[in-house]
Amino acid sequence: MPGQPPKTVIISGGTDGMGRATALARLSRGDQVTVIGSSRAKGERLLSEADTPRLRFLQADLSSVAEVERVVADIQDRHEVIDALALFANRISPKRRETPDGLEYTFALYYLSRYLLGHHLRPQLDASTAPVIINIAGVGSTAGAINWQDPQLTTRYGQIRAQLQAGRANDLLGVAFANQAGSKARYVLYHPGFTRSGADGNPNPVTRAVIKLLARFFARPVEEAVRPIVSWIDNPPTDPLTAVDRGRPLEKSLPTLDPGAAERLAAYTEALLRG
Repeated sequence: MPGQPPKTVIISGGTDGMGRATALARLSRGDQVTVIGSSRAKGERLLSEADTPRLRFLQADLSSVAEVERVVADIQDRHEVIDALALFANRISPKRRETPDGLEYTFALYYLSRYLLGHHLRPQLDASTAPVIINIAGVGSTAGAINWQDPQLTTRYGQIRAQLQAGRANDLLGVAFANQAGSKARYVLYHPGFTRSGADGNPNPVTRAVIKLLARFFARPVEEAVRPIVSWIDNPPTDPLTAVDRGRPLEKSLPTLDPGAAERLAAYTEALLRG
């Protein structure tokens, strides 16, 4: 925005869809942007298109705790201050698979990487005058729940079940961060709705074709879906936690934003990381 100094922005899952569009929009404003993605080819295409030294690409498999920690160390070495962290990284896994840490893949990538990035980069975020974390998931949806008896879905795995569980985990992540972290960073949970992005990432060619066809007629353009994200980076909300479902602000009293469940998930996550 006119009159605002450039910001330092970190984007996970930034080589595709909404993450990529957010990166390009912030670069057009003069920001320093670091994009994290798993595909070297997609990262290099983005670097070529942006054609600016203000963009960095870090290749990493964010389903790995060690890889997240490597990325965090790299970012901390280069930046004392981070103004915005935008969390997009996610990928559907039709079959259950485990990461090198022995964790269910969707849980590790979609939820745990976001937990780690937000908490580990908190000192750099707190050094900003107006920091914000934007977590793009499915807030507002009531489908799915945390399987407290089996969070790693060792039995009855399904790709939709795994995605919905991780989506609800991200809801609770935002609540816990806002309530417990004591950070300056404002936390935004954002559900953009059906958007014309991400169809190429579906591993099933039939499903991929159906999603692309539906997207042509019913999905929001990516540029429209990222507009609130770009705006929040310039002007973070004043509340510690903000939840928006397809443009509609949500009440914090939603059952999916229960503080008790958020504390329970945070305790489980911390114990998991301790081993």
